[in-house]
Order: sequence, then C-alpha cells, then structure tokens
Amino acid sequence: MVLDVNINHTAPGTAVVAMSGALTLGTSLLAADTNLQNLIKAGTVRIVLDLSGVPYIDSAGLGAIVHAYGFAMEHHGKMRLCGINEKVASLLKMTRMDTFLPVDADSATSLAALA
Repeated sequence: MVLDVNINHTAPGTAVVAMSGALTLGTSLLAADTNLQNLIKAGTVRIVLDLSGVPYIDSAGLGAIVHAYGFAMEHHGKMRLCGINEKVASLLKMTRMDTFLPVDADSATSLAALA
C-alpha cells in the first residue's frame, strides 16, 4: 500500500497533515518525510500529524515521525499526533516515544492544543 499524504492548511503557520497507508521503509516514506521538512521550512511550524489512516508503522516510520518532530522543534515549532490506532499506540509506548510525542484523540483536539 502506498503512503498518501494530504496537507490541509487550517491557519497561517498551521496545518493538518493526514497520512493514509502503512508508514514503513520505502520511497513513499522518504517522500512524506521530505514533504514535512519542506512544509516546516516554508513556515508551517504548528503541525498536526493525523495518523487515523495509518494501520501500521515500522521502525523507519517511527524514525521519520521523531525526525519531523525534532525538525519542527528546531524551527521553533510544535507537532502533535492524533488518530492513532491501538497497534501504533502500543509501539509508541513500547519505545517510550509516548513520553515526548504528544498524542490527541482527534485533529480538533490537537489544533486546540497548538493554538
């Protein structure tokens, strides 16, 4: 399954990035990571990463999320995750990424936290 990325600018400097498909090693992941970096470089520094359409994440996908989070922080931004399923939540907990990656139930909650 190809990873699809949909970017919805909700306000100046703020976007919801909805992903659908497996977040796994491959060219789709590289393209998604590049999209996120370009978005942040262009001044969108409040990002909601909506993973409600992502059934599975491997270590490469998790690395891309952590990289994007750090990249946003380096550019004085913030990033929140939302819509994760139980499998993804379990991975975040097992790797202790849940201790610093903020996760919300939905994009509205994430957007409110970024405001």
